[in-house]
Amino acid sequence: MAVPLLWGYQFVVIKVGVTEFPPLFFLALRFMVIALLLVPFVRRPTRQQFGPVAAISLFLGGLNFGLFYVGLGLGSGSLSAVAYQLAPPFTVLLAWPLLAEKPSLTTSGGVVIAFAGVAVLAAGPGLSANALPLLLVVGAAFAFAVSNVLTKRYGPFDPLMLMGWSSLLTVPQVLVMSLLLEHGQLASLVVADERGWLALAYTIFIGGIVGFGLWFWLIARCSMGRVAPFGLLLPVFALISSVLFLGEHVTPKLVVGGLLAISGVAMTQVRAASRP
Repeated sequence: MAVPLLWGYQFVVIKVGVTEFPPLFFLALRFMVIALLLVPFVRRPTRQQFGPVAAISLFLGGLNFGLFYVGLGLGSGSLSAVAYQLAPPFTVLLAWPLLAEKPSLTTSGGVVIAFAGVAVLAAGPGLSANALPLLLVVGAAFAFAVSNVLTKRYGPFDPLMLMGWSSLLTVPQVLVMSLLLEHGQLASLVVADERGWLALAYTIFIGGIVGFGLWFWLIARCSMGRVAPFGLLLPVFALISSVLFLGEHVTPKLVVGGLLAISGVAMTQVRAASRP
């Protein structure tokens, strides 16, 4: 339960951080510090592990976090929290070809319902304003699902080794994207206030090292069906924190879309959770 709690409140922290720094540059700083803190103290990946670690860094770091930070910066924390719950259904779908785990009819129905919930969130008068941030967050959820399946297929990995080296490999990816798509990186280092630096510290130590350290540790020791259902708590914590700290309002559309998405995700876990 600690992981969804730490990650749920991180939605607010990231929203604050990307108002002080360009989103991709903020992300590059995060991974750079994590790599500096971990790489000197963990063993290097073996020759067989290096390829999977590089692939995980691409999907977990560059694509997942890159799309998520930009999408969250453009959209709302509450909508992003619900849309990101497509990661478990994506994981279920990808586990079929990559892990030979065929989804049941109930699981397939859950995937459809979860996507319907996100469609409800994007619908309405503000469609053009909501569509791009939601699509970016949905893309981030897909990339995160790919990274989960790769971690399970090629693991188990030492959690700190995987985090340190995947962070190191992610830094040039997001730095290049930042240089191509953003401006004002150096100026943000000067003008950012204490809220921005505290947000960066939270994403490094609490959401990053502690949160992902626990997540990789759980993936290595438990089945995905055992771990994944706890992800249902993430939007609950994220919605609460967005209302409390960002002043966002709970609208009927958010309630309906959120319940559909979370119910669909719950359905995808029914069969997996019943396995020993």
